[in-house]
Amino acid sequence: MRRMTCERSAGLAWVALIVVLVMGPVAAVAAVAAVAAVVEEEEEEEEARPNIVFIMADDLGYGDLGCFGQKRIRTPNIDRLAAEGMKLTDFYAGSTVCAPSRCVLMTGLHTGHCFIRGNGKINLRPGDVTIAEVLQQAGYTCGLSGKWGLGHENSSGLPTRQGFDHFFGYLDQHHAHNYYPSFLVRGERRVRLRNEVPREGKFGQGVATRQVDYSHDLIMSDALNWLEEVHKRPFFLYLPVTIPHANNEAGRKGMEVPELGEYAKTDWPEIQKSTAAMISRLDRDVGRLMSMLTRLGIDRNTVVFFTSDNGPHREGGNDPEFFDSNGRFRGIKRALYEGGIRVPTIVRWPGRIAAGSTSPVIGSFADVLPTLAELAGAKVPQRLDGLSIVPTLTGNAKAQKLHKYLYWEFYEGGGARAVRMGQWKAVGKSLDGKQLELYHLGSDPGERKNVAAEHPEIVARALAAMQDAHTPSPMWKVRGATVQPKRVQKNRVPGT
Repeated sequence: MRRMTCERSAGLAWVALIVVLVMGPVAAVAAVAAVAAVVEEEEEEEEARPNIVFIMADDLGYGDLGCFGQKRIRTPNIDRLAAEGMKLTDFYAGSTVCAPSRCVLMTGLHTGHCFIRGNGKINLRPGDVTIAEVLQQAGYTCGLSGKWGLGHENSSGLPTRQGFDHFFGYLDQHHAHNYYPSFLVRGERRVRLRNEVPREGKFGQGVATRQVDYSHDLIMSDALNWLEEVHKRPFFLYLPVTIPHANNEAGRKGMEVPELGEYAKTDWPEIQKSTAAMISRLDRDVGRLMSMLTRLGIDRNTVVFFTSDNGPHREGGNDPEFFDSNGRFRGIKRALYEGGIRVPTIVRWPGRIAAGSTSPVIGSFADVLPTLAELAGAKVPQRLDGLSIVPTLTGNAKAQKLHKYLYWEFYEGGGARAVRMGQWKAVGKSLDGKQLELYHLGSDPGERKNVAAEHPEIVARALAAMQDAHTPSPMWKVRGATVQPKRVQKNRVPGT
């Protein structure tokens, strides 16, 4: 702000000189006072609008962080983030797998309304409104380093065609399995890496035989370099890293990491050493990012979010039970029980969010767009499913609007849906059946006792909420055990 203030002071001097020459000194004093008041108001407004960093891990469980109960994996930097900010204990991902969760996050619409409701080669459309577009219109520079998953090459879903000024990383989630890919994407062009991937898949997936460039390290370097370039103006950094997702193409050796670090000498299975090393590597890099914010002098005017896109996985040889990755909850990735969708979430903003605070506000990824829009002073799109949680974050919980319910639908494994209404949670094993399981999360957070038979009136409310939340989409139909989009929407841009 000091640089801007000096520039504006110089501008005021010119205003005074011109008015003195044209109207005399008395008029000059009045004119300069009026202009100074406007400038001061503008500067206060800019001071109130924070920079925004949104870090999202990939398949990190609720119990994978020390501040959420992890005992074996060390995460001191993320734990410090929680100690200096607020933990949201009842916050949910948009879905239980990658692409729909990210679509909910970016568009503020839950999976009963959003365009991309499952993992598939589907692209956001030109008319879909993303967080980046909303913040860009409010004067923010928007950068993305990491895994996108909402648009492919030569499509309308490219990040640079959805509001981001800068992009580096993976477009496709299958490509993102490989931590040593032969290429990443910068802007809209491929950047060749030194890794060699024989029998590489169509989207860049595979297993490298020559491993030189670790993608996570490249993504973090890109994010830090971009911050260095843009930090003097309002910015939004979206940092959806790929850790600790597995390279599914590598079989039971899919937890790819350059070194095991402090876990090398443990007596754990090798694959669990790798899982822990990946999470601690992410923690290290969160520390590097926070140090940079401090060094650049923007620490106190930057709000930092940390979360995960869904629950922990049992892929690439990883055993989520070894570290108790879902904590006290039932289920993992691909389940709509709490362990598959409740995610560790932290928000830090010095001086605005109480250090060491905790909130049980019930929220989800759909709330992120309206929350960031309010923080940025941006216009919030109409007909969103999300609510701003700024009142909760800033200590005004009494002013917080609450959801009537949260809703999820899932198209794999024959389909499933779930709704949370206050402390009640209903889970259905199909998208149209009337048989629901019912749990009271206040007394049974692990969803062990199905009390549907004892509370038919609550089951009826849950069914009504599910019906209210679901808008049919011709793109998504449940067929068998895997997701089957009715048709692949290429969304190619004319001339490409």
